[in-house]
Amino acid sequence: MCGRYVSTRSPQELTRIFDVARWSPEETLEQNWNVAPTNEVYAVLERADRGEEDEEGEAPARRELRTPRWGLVPSWAKDPKIGSRMINARVETVHEKPAYRRAFARRRCLLPADGFYEWQQLKDEATGKVRKQPYFIHPADGQVMALAGLYEYWRNPEVKDRDDPAAWLLTCTIITTEATDAAGRVHPRMPLALTFDHYEAWLDPRHDDTEHLRALLTRPADGNLNARPVSTAVNNTRSNGPQLLEEVR
Repeated sequence: MCGRYVSTRSPQELTRIFDVARWSPEETLEQNWNVAPTNEVYAVLERADRGEEDEEGEAPARRELRTPRWGLVPSWAKDPKIGSRMINARVETVHEKPAYRRAFARRRCLLPADGFYEWQQLKDEATGKVRKQPYFIHPADGQVMALAGLYEYWRNPEVKDRDDPAAWLLTCTIITTEATDAAGRVHPRMPLALTFDHYEAWLDPRHDDTEHLRALLTRPADGNLNARPVSTAVNNTRSNGPQLLEEVR
């Protein structure tokens, strides 16, 4: 799984990297060295501009930088609290599961990250007790990771006015696969990512070829990842700051 990651790039940098056409300064997040489920996160997505349809009735898609809450809430959910259990979607079944298949078909996104955390169970030879050692896993070249994600809108039935921003909750999830390379030595699952040349096809809401979409997903940094042990302070979701990334011995 991917249950914690790092996101410290500014929105100005992200709009440049991902060629974003729309971003509102009101949706600016603080740097976060310990992104946790239910946090708001940056997501790159494309949405059709209604009212600007061409002669064939198709509306152009605009690339946006938005701030969904991490933990996908399906549109049919009775209670948005379900999102806290839906932070990851397995690539093996994402196109089939009722909670994800509609979003996989039409609402895909990219979640920018500096790297992610995973925990390895280690046995203390002296005491025989098992402890969980966190590792920070990141691209060896320091480039931003474009984690593959899905997003969804949930309508709050308690807000009668559909035009009220409070009537809609925007949420997201990260797609994961079996771990390899540095990540595989730490944990059996890892997030998937996309390379620059696949951004357009992945984000296009009109692209619905399931097999082709799944083929776009790759290992982060093409497997060129580094992993280093870091302080157990990261275990506490209230801990934050660049010191969390410092290697421990």
